[in-house]
Amino acid sequence: MEISKLLSLCFLVWNLVAIINFNNGVEASHIIYPEFQSQSAVSVSQLHRTGYHFQPPKHWINGPMYYEGLYHLFYQYNPKGAVWGNIVWAHSVSKDMVNWESLEYAITPTAPFDIKGCWSGSATIFPGNKPVIFYTGIDPHENQVQNYAVPENASDPYLRKWKKPAEGNPMVVADEGMNASAFRDPTTAWLAKGYWNLLVGSKNDRIGIVYLFKSKDLKTWTKARHPLHSVPDTGMWECPDFYPVSKSDKTGLDTSVLGNDVKHVLKVSLDLTRYEYYTLGTYYPDQDKYIPDKDQVDGWAGLRYDYGNFYASKTFFDPSKNRRILWGWANESDSETDDVKKGWAGIQLIPRTVLLDPSGKQLVQWPIEEIETLRREKVQIRNKQLKPGKHIEIKGISGSQADVDITFSIPNLDKAEPFDPNWKDPQDLCYKKKSKVHGEIGPFGLLAFASEKLEEFTPVFFRIFKAQNKHVVLMCSDASSSTLTKRVYKPTFGGFVDVDLSNKKLSLRSLIDHSVVESFAAGGKTCISSRVYPTLAVFGQAHVFAFNNGTETVTLENVNAWSMERPKQMNN
Repeated sequence: MEISKLLSLCFLVWNLVAIINFNNGVEASHIIYPEFQSQSAVSVSQLHRTGYHFQPPKHWINGPMYYEGLYHLFYQYNPKGAVWGNIVWAHSVSKDMVNWESLEYAITPTAPFDIKGCWSGSATIFPGNKPVIFYTGIDPHENQVQNYAVPENASDPYLRKWKKPAEGNPMVVADEGMNASAFRDPTTAWLAKGYWNLLVGSKNDRIGIVYLFKSKDLKTWTKARHPLHSVPDTGMWECPDFYPVSKSDKTGLDTSVLGNDVKHVLKVSLDLTRYEYYTLGTYYPDQDKYIPDKDQVDGWAGLRYDYGNFYASKTFFDPSKNRRILWGWANESDSETDDVKKGWAGIQLIPRTVLLDPSGKQLVQWPIEEIETLRREKVQIRNKQLKPGKHIEIKGISGSQADVDITFSIPNLDKAEPFDPNWKDPQDLCYKKKSKVHGEIGPFGLLAFASEKLEEFTPVFFRIFKAQNKHVVLMCSDASSSTLTKRVYKPTFGGFVDVDLSNKKLSLRSLIDHSVVESFAAGGKTCISSRVYPTLAVFGQAHVFAFNNGTETVTLENVNAWSMERPKQMNN
């Protein structure tokens, strides 16, 4: 029985640098630009604007729910400008998560308990098919309080209008032992042992915390005796997400499913580092505790959904296809001045299915199958050698708007360079060993957004090392050569790929869309998303190459590539 289907992408406000501002005692995770936040776009630049990723027609954006045949996306939006400010809960609906129709705003700051801001949250569909949004409001004293909203007409599948009842709002407030200025982002509720449960992210000094609140009647919520989980030296935990995954089945689970065949995932967004991490473990509802598995790293070096530009994510259970879907948000890597000039900022990344890897040690993700309906003009390459120092163009596709799926074959793994056990940080290793730094097996991979003469290119690539008892695969996505423009942030991202190379094969799929490349290694074991802003490799001048800068030949065993169409409707 479906007990609690879910919402919502946890959208607060994020910048690429971790800067904390203090305004009247409220700790904010964003920089405020009063001179820009109500500066409406006169025109909207199409340069770098994505073709098939979710965006509103203009201005700044930064959660999903399936209800009565429609996917609902609620997102934080500035209707007046291309930087953070004037935030409302915007609302769009879709039948396929590809084409989107924009509706009227769902929540705006109108009540005493949210008059100074309607911040992020989640939603739950309770028994009787009753949707409820939980969200953080900023009250007149600048305290962060947890509120709820309900649809005015639940028989309307579009859920066009929402109301915030005076009775029961705010539903949860911080007590004297909690930090009311760091207390936000309520999760989807789940049912366990006769109680509904939800989490709220917080901190105590540098201890990251998720507080647990419980209710039998959905009206009175009581804080549990202790947090569900906490970790020292991790800072504020934003946008927490807590859900079950099946140990044996390749389907998603409703948020309230419990049992011996289930592991639980706890994901948090780290305010201090601007990235997320998750652990797999066991939930003990009788004790109101979550304990990560012994092999899980519970802290900054933990597992991530995505090792690139990916934040404020949220999953939801899709009962129509029995799958769990993950949504993430990518902010801009250019300046706020650039955002104002182009008239828009922020994109939603392509929704992904989430499953437990057969090893039981990590999750795997893959773009939803619906996105494949946009594929056109298929190009194939089979069994083509990629010799040292060479690159091969994947011709016949749009280099600025494409889906490229490659299986590499590595004939000789014996030549792999030795792996130094002191190499703990994959991002740092990618920075030191970029795509032009020659190795033995690698770097090899894809050059996205490449200009004809390679003045600009964004490489997504692998290196293979030999450790004591196994091979180590490093995946990198490097924006340092992505543009001739100097005023943008051009980071190098990296992650290790826990993959068995006994068959000497390694796969890479990249979704390329004007200013974003989302890449999935080894069937989604490791994922990296990057935002880039080419000046030469734009529109028809963008090329895609496979390359090899290692001393060992690799083979393009199988290349499938497509141009991607624009959706028929995107928020209009």
